[in-house]
Amino acid sequence: MKFLFVGLIAFFIAQCSKLSQELLTLAGPLTTSSTPSAPSLSNEEVISGLKEALQIGIKNAVEKSAILDGFLGNPQIRLPFPPDALQVKEKALQLGMTSQVEKFETTLNRAAEEAVKEALPIFSDAIRNMSIQDGFGILKGGNGAATTYLKNQTSTQLYTAFLPRVKEATSKVNLTAYWTPIINKYNTAMTLSGGQKINPDLDDYITQRSIEGLFILIAKEEDKIRLNPADRVTELLAKVFGSI
Repeated sequence: MKFLFVGLIAFFIAQCSKLSQELLTLAGPLTTSSTPSAPSLSNEEVISGLKEALQIGIKNAVEKSAILDGFLGNPQIRLPFPPDALQVKEKALQLGMTSQVEKFETTLNRAAEEAVKEALPIFSDAIRNMSIQDGFGILKGGNGAATTYLKNQTSTQLYTAFLPRVKEATSKVNLTAYWTPIINKYNTAMTLSGGQKINPDLDDYITQRSIEGLFILIAKEEDKIRLNPADRVTELLAKVFGSI
């Protein structure tokens, strides 16, 4: 009986060992596989990749906006008749001045197309001065983070650089000479009636809207690189943006 009991124990242990080995064999491929991890990045690679992305984005944005009809032909950034002066536009249309209104709006956009040609050197300086902390903030900041960084770093310089180009463009067609008396007369009437006055500074309006339009295009370029692997046109871009 003793030998029979020992034999049964030995048989049971052997079967358990065999079953364990079979389970390990089946489980082997699952336990040894691992989820691919994102490529490790050095600080230098992050900064270089982001600078490269920004250079591509701003170059594309400036090239698209600084050409003939770059603003006028793009509904997303086209400068309309100044919103504060829509009453003036409506009155002009009522007086049969449709062609003058159209010419006025065209000239607004031609001035913007000229102004944005000044942008590249300003953006390049901001990109060169990017810190490691800035870079990781942009990388992890999601859509629009790089555009926000550029806005914070360059808006004042862009205004200073754009304004003379805008003034030059509007003076060629005597735009402000026609605009200012109309608006001043309108504002005088508003003073008497208690209505809301309009900012007569047309050059300021064009400059501000030019900058806004350019950043709209830069944001689109940034989002393309973040969201679409096909737009990561270099190995470094693919590595950096593939890590997030």
